[in-house]
Amino acid sequence: MKASEIRSKWLAFFESKGHHIEPSASLVPHNDPSLLWINAGMAPLKPYFDGRVKPENPRIANSQKCIRTNDIENVGKTRRHHTFFEMLGNFSIGDYFKEEVITWAWEFLTDKQWIGFDPNRLYVTVYPEDEEAFRFWNEKIGLPEERIIKTEDNFWDIGEGPCGPCTEIFYDRGESYGDPNDPECYPSGENERYLEVWNLVFSQFNHNKDGSYTPLPNKNIDTGAGLERFASILQDVDSNFDTDLFIPIIEATSRIAGVPYKNNEEHDVAFKVVADHIRTVVFAVGDGVLPSNEGRGYIIRRLLRRAVRYGKVLGIERPFMVELVKTVGDVMGGHYPDIVEKREFIEKVVKNEEERFHETLTDGLNILSDMAAAAKAEGRSQINGTEAFKLYDTYGFPLDLTEDYAAEHGLSVDHDGFEQAMQEQRDRARAARQDVESMKVQGGALADYTTPSSFIGYQQVEASAKVLAVIVDEALVEEAAAGSTCQVILDQTPFYAESGGQVSDNGVLTSNALKAIVTNVKKAPHGQHVHAVTVESGTLKAGMELTASVDRAERDSIIKNHTATHLLHRALKDVLGEHVNQAGSLVEEERLRFDFTQLGSIKPEELQDIERRVNEQIWKSTPVVIEEMSIDKAKALGAMALFGEKYGDVVRVVQVGTYSIELCGGVHVKNTSEIGLFKVVSESGIGSGVRRIEAVTGRFAYQYMDEQLDLLKQSAQLLKSNIQDVPKRIEGMFLREKELQRENESLNAKLSSIEAGQLTDKVRSIAGVQVLAAEIQANGMDAIRTTADELKSKLPDTIVVLGAVAEGKVNFVVSVAPELVKKGFHAGKLIKEIAAVTGGGGGGRPDMAQAGGKDASKIQEALMLVDKLVSDQADA
Repeated sequence: MKASEIRSKWLAFFESKGHHIEPSASLVPHNDPSLLWINAGMAPLKPYFDGRVKPENPRIANSQKCIRTNDIENVGKTRRHHTFFEMLGNFSIGDYFKEEVITWAWEFLTDKQWIGFDPNRLYVTVYPEDEEAFRFWNEKIGLPEERIIKTEDNFWDIGEGPCGPCTEIFYDRGESYGDPNDPECYPSGENERYLEVWNLVFSQFNHNKDGSYTPLPNKNIDTGAGLERFASILQDVDSNFDTDLFIPIIEATSRIAGVPYKNNEEHDVAFKVVADHIRTVVFAVGDGVLPSNEGRGYIIRRLLRRAVRYGKVLGIERPFMVELVKTVGDVMGGHYPDIVEKREFIEKVVKNEEERFHETLTDGLNILSDMAAAAKAEGRSQINGTEAFKLYDTYGFPLDLTEDYAAEHGLSVDHDGFEQAMQEQRDRARAARQDVESMKVQGGALADYTTPSSFIGYQQVEASAKVLAVIVDEALVEEAAAGSTCQVILDQTPFYAESGGQVSDNGVLTSNALKAIVTNVKKAPHGQHVHAVTVESGTLKAGMELTASVDRAERDSIIKNHTATHLLHRALKDVLGEHVNQAGSLVEEERLRFDFTQLGSIKPEELQDIERRVNEQIWKSTPVVIEEMSIDKAKALGAMALFGEKYGDVVRVVQVGTYSIELCGGVHVKNTSEIGLFKVVSESGIGSGVRRIEAVTGRFAYQYMDEQLDLLKQSAQLLKSNIQDVPKRIEGMFLREKELQRENESLNAKLSSIEAGQLTDKVRSIAGVQVLAAEIQANGMDAIRTTADELKSKLPDTIVVLGAVAEGKVNFVVSVAPELVKKGFHAGKLIKEIAAVTGGGGGGRPDMAQAGGKDASKIQEALMLVDKLVSDQADA
């Protein structure tokens, strides 16, 4: 059975059981800073599990693409370790529980219409205290007791939040996959015979902050099954890598390398690493992650470089990964069409990164050569662990490459030091995320509050409303007095709740003596708008009638900026290419911020063109049409969906003529002319492959332009010029500055020549070596080097040491004549000792070196050390 058929059967089976089929979410977690990647089928559903959001259908199933990178070193060396994989899952959010999920799992696995496993080959494990699960397996399913194993490991708990026991289902692959005498040869043991295919988690407790466990208000089901594992069993192959998910990629790599698969163990590991890593890279880049030196980008860079290194094991010495992008699309594109649609962009990213790494490899080998030479010079027999880790971390050198090179030079590598450096990096990464909440504890007034509330803010900014609920410290109360803060739910509200990058509205709630200031609005788990308010006067009571008024001026500015982001998004695609995608946004009163994917920098003329296009749409006075329609109709219209957002069956489509069509729940102008003016304030890179534009519109654009004009007027006054002549006057000043600089350099050269002539009388013989050590007057390192060069020509057989103080800092230059270098004198070693006296450091070549120091009062003490250092080197 093909993997695509297994995936389809999974989704069809659970759809027949009333489940909503959730599309695979982006690999980049949305609004979840606790995760680097989506690493499990339930990860994008966490808001449902902890009660922050209530799903329309409590039964959900998916096939979720995932990335896990905690065991990268095992990929290719075991049958089932991957960095990218698909997790099949079915979930119940407070609906069905143990009996249903166990019954359906057995039906799906054993019914010939679906998977059709031999029931006699299936075993399960359960938590020892979970008698309920044991009873369902034993009495309802009819599984014999000897095939139900109790183990303490069957409890799913990741700290604070929902948790509970689980049951795992294992498939017996037969005696050929394991020695029956092996003490680990049993379900859940370390063996290849009993393969775990499905884990059913019964999420029924809250793990509280104090370490205690209490029953959840709503019990949930969370399951996960590996598509690759199913495929390996149903295709009767030795490992996941021999399934139809990997074999086409391995065969393509084999053709490129001219090396057969399954002919050499070392080569087979390389084939598997390449196949795994290119899948990860393709899907990650397709979801907007670009190679960089930090975060997700660093993982992708590391995987790509690791694959290139294993390509070298196969004899591939040229960039080749880019040629595998199409193959990944051929294998996976049926279910994930975006990697086919974005193929050209993905290939460009992979090609650029791969070519760059080939250049980096050369740099890394040079550094490794220097490390080996330094080790030998210092009498060490090892390259230390810190050095080896630097090569691994910065240049992508796996430890075995460093070891191979070291062995060629008669050296070893400090394994323990390398592992310590690796662990320190892991600890830093873990610490960076340890304070971020992963799951919330279920409960609170809002979790169970289901009375509906409607948003009428698309049409109105002021409305009469009734107070449905007043909440203080997560508890429902009857009233809130003046001076207090609380949360309020109204039966209808014109206040927009923060979402989609657009900030919430501010405003007031008023009624007779009541005045309450609305400072923020967010959505409750059941979708109501929750107003954060401060009661300024009067008493806010549940059930009272009041007037809800949005700050109109602020709303007007916000919606101008929001519609402008849509125009900007389209303009970016028109000028830079369709690969540009939104990577984040902020829409507030005074400005807009728009983050987007883009490999290179943006040229000034491109930015000018982008700004012009947005303004042209504003000046065309194009109507903004907003409609609700089915997601399929919206896609047929070509509507752009925002990165990481989830959409229901019915979506809201915002159309600016034929220029821009996007799915959006935000508030917008009715006509582009309302925006007035769009002006880019800044454009910059905020990470590898991600850039940011900040801009202003309307009155804030006018204010910005007026401020810029004031600065120009001030500049003209300082230059004693009119505005039109400012560029010409500045250009004239630059030319004059260059002339003065040339004159200054010429005078300095003459002074250096004169000073050099005067210094020749200070040469003395130390241990038979001509030495000149002197303090000179110089205003920087360049001036000292100029004097040193003059002295080299006048004193061709001398060690020259010069020091100077400028602006409280010390600078040194050491020059050693070629004949003295041959005798073992080294400028870099000399200057290191000299600079240390003044609290500084430096180095350089044997013939020339420079350094800096901090303590200017010790410059003479440092220069006096020269005689001893030269004498010691002469005697060595």
